[in-house]
Amino acid sequence: MQRLSFLAALCLATACADTTAPAKVGTLATVSTGSVHTCGLNPAGAAYCWGGGALTPTAVVMPAGMAFTTLSAGGDHVCALNATGAAYCWGENLEGQVGDGTTTNRLTPVPAALPAGMSFASIGSGTYHSCGLTIAGEAHCWGDNVYGQLGDGTTPDHLTPTAVTMPAGVSFTSLAVGWIHACGLTAAGAAYCWGNNDDGQIGDSTTTSRPIPTAVSMPVGVTFTMLAVGSVHTCGVTQEGAVYCWGANHRGRLGDGTTTNRLTPTATVIPGGVTIKSVGAGYAHACALTVAGAVYCWGRNVFGELGDGTTTDRLSATPVATPAGVMFSSLAVGFVHTCVLTAEGAAYCWGVNTGGRLGDGTTMNRLIPVKVVQD
Repeated sequence: MQRLSFLAALCLATACADTTAPAKVGTLATVSTGSVHTCGLNPAGAAYCWGGGALTPTAVVMPAGMAFTTLSAGGDHVCALNATGAAYCWGENLEGQVGDGTTTNRLTPVPAALPAGMSFASIGSGTYHSCGLTIAGEAHCWGDNVYGQLGDGTTPDHLTPTAVTMPAGVSFTSLAVGWIHACGLTAAGAAYCWGNNDDGQIGDSTTTSRPIPTAVSMPVGVTFTMLAVGSVHTCGVTQEGAVYCWGANHRGRLGDGTTTNRLTPTATVIPGGVTIKSVGAGYAHACALTVAGAVYCWGRNVFGELGDGTTTDRLSATPVATPAGVMFSSLAVGFVHTCVLTAEGAAYCWGVNTGGRLGDGTTMNRLIPVKVVQD
């Protein structure tokens, strides 16, 4: 099936340009990495994206009077929330991942068809599907469902948000949406996953795909504070700031010092004395942000996606070559690139730069962090 080059069709045609938006993005409050593009919000809630031919941040055509509070970049689409919890999506829609009841590609944000009275507290975008989490902790997903990644017990695609079959008595506090599986985290720090499980990325000790949320086999005494979902692997950060990953381990994407697939959470090898704040997972790599503002990555490094100045795969957490004097405050891991934000709202990216997804005004792959052009 032919795919859009996301931003080439979405934001770059003259008819799509937002001529009322500032020429430069200025500072960014959030950043999210997709397959071939990156997007961010400025403090006023205006969205900017780059990649697919846009070599620097380009203004998204916002609905009149609209500001977004969060966004999530997926395969060839993006979804965002406004202050009332309404979802807006745009980009490729061949599997209904925009959620507006059609399979028509959308060049500007359109409202997802949420059930009456429903609003989302958070939203996530996978390769060809999307999910939202309500304030009550119930998940709803839409789009591609061939592996049961929408979590409703079926495999047909859904063109509008459809309720995930929640386990009895379980509600989620956060969602993580990946390539062809998704996971939810409870207030008690237990993880549930659903969708494709060919490589053990569900974490339930099997390789059986699951069309509804299934409990991850948690290590004794371990609870998670956040989850990250990649292509065929999953990672979580513990209360103590350690990282556990599970699923496919080709090229070392689990960071446990081996290339052995793991069907349950296995500790990533983190240098002593390092405490992790958050983690992100891509196609074949993962990265973690420390409480001190440094980043460590592991896994495949063919295109410099680990940011350590080499193209050598790493089987355990390896420090990113952070620019002198720079501390990072948030992390976003894309398919084969990675981006971070500083507390001052400056974005840095590294890895594959095809189509300009690193936002530095070039298409050159970068082995260490380079600053996104924001002013």
